[in-house]
Amino acid sequence: MDTTTAARRFVRVWERAWAAHDVEAILELYSEACVHRSMPFREPHRGRDELAAYLRWSFASEITADVRFSDSLVGQDGRAVAEFRVLAREEDGPTTLAGCVFVRFDATGLAVETRDYWHTVQGSVPALPWRTT
Repeated sequence: MDTTTAARRFVRVWERAWAAHDVEAILELYSEACVHRSMPFREPHRGRDELAAYLRWSFASEITADVRFSDSLVGQDGRAVAEFRVLAREEDGPTTLAGCVFVRFDATGLAVETRDYWHTVQGSVPALPWRTT
């Protein structure tokens, strides 16, 4: 699968599945031996089982109101990056999570490595209209 198609699929599935807290749909985007870093200084989640545990933990206290991903910027060697914005309600009230994900895909279009950088603020800050398609 070419990187542009893989990246487009990745952000569309993540957008829908995050909103629904559909861990299984997200896991289908990743190779069995994937490595996911959820923050720069955290230990990576290695393999689908560790990624699944992290996702379930992340979604446990989050009531998601809106999830938006930008179109991906596609580079060489199976790499892509996209921004995301999530409006949610947590114990302390409404929050906004904004960040970006860096992805490296294998030849079949599965993510073998992902890295997220993100930040949260209290309150709801709507996403920009990123998409051009």
